[in-house]
Amino acid sequence: MKTIALIAHDNKKKEMIEWAERNKAVLSKYELCGTGTTAKLVAESTGLEVRRYLSGPLGGDQQIGAKIAEGKIDVVVFFWDPLQAQPHDPDVKALLRIAVVYDIPIATNKATADYVITSPLLSESE
Repeated sequence: MKTIALIAHDNKKKEMIEWAERNKAVLSKYELCGTGTTAKLVAESTGLEVRRYLSGPLGGDQQIGAKIAEGKIDVVVFFWDPLQAQPHDPDVKALLRIAVVYDIPIATNKATADYVITSPLLSESE
């Protein structure tokens, strides 16, 4: 079963929750994980099980990056806020970099996430 990581900066958490609620049926077919508060909020709002890592500023982005390197995460949905400075910006860039290095689809906004979640490639086995 493929694993989808869910991450959202503070100003994008509401958007992530709404997106996850709208896509609950599809998301229920996959293992889910996410950083701190995002994982907690998505789990609470959808009733789906979401493995929770640390919050992004406390190392959650790095934990997810490590799981990508281990081949344990297949897709990242990361609603990041490009207009807000992040104190852990180097970690964010490292996560984006590792996803590219390992050729992992990474959706950084709702439109791209909608394309990824509806792609027939998502349900294909390795």
